[in-house]
Amino acid sequence: MTFNYRKTVTYRLSQTAKASRGRANAHLSRLGLHAGQETVLKVLADEDGQTMSQLAATLGVQPPTVTKMISRLSAQGFVLRQASQTDGRLARVFLTEFGRERIGDLDRAWKRLEKEALVGLDDKDRKRLRRLLRIVEQNLAAAGGQGLDPADDPEPDLEEEVPPPSPVVVA
Repeated sequence: MTFNYRKTVTYRLSQTAKASRGRANAHLSRLGLHAGQETVLKVLADEDGQTMSQLAATLGVQPPTVTKMISRLSAQGFVLRQASQTDGRLARVFLTEFGRERIGDLDRAWKRLEKEALVGLDDKDRKRLRRLLRIVEQNLAAAGGQGLDPADDPEPDLEEEVPPPSPVVVA
């Protein structure tokens, strides 16, 4: 009997990520964005004026990826890249007024995606799924040598321990 990769959690996770990215693109395209770009805008909305290196570290991507993303977002008018006033070797990235005005729209798109993704799950299941996915994320990051900072989690209160579901007994 051969190994059935389609029954693995990691396969399901991969398929879920693809579906999520597809739906995110559908919502974000209405705003002129592609999946991944919204995270850059949200990071800058939280802390504007970050360097390219800071953005790469925060987003968990390589610097060339950030450079490409910022170039595209700049061409679309969402962000502005400026040389640092204190160190001319550094470029800082700022939201434009246009970019800042889109944050509310972005939040609404993100909430719609969340609602679509979690249809049929009650609050307890949502919290448990979130906690389990965070554990998987930490495991994979640790295996790749990338430790995650627990402070990266914007809602630590949802990390509370949720007991495992009771086993289902079929008579």
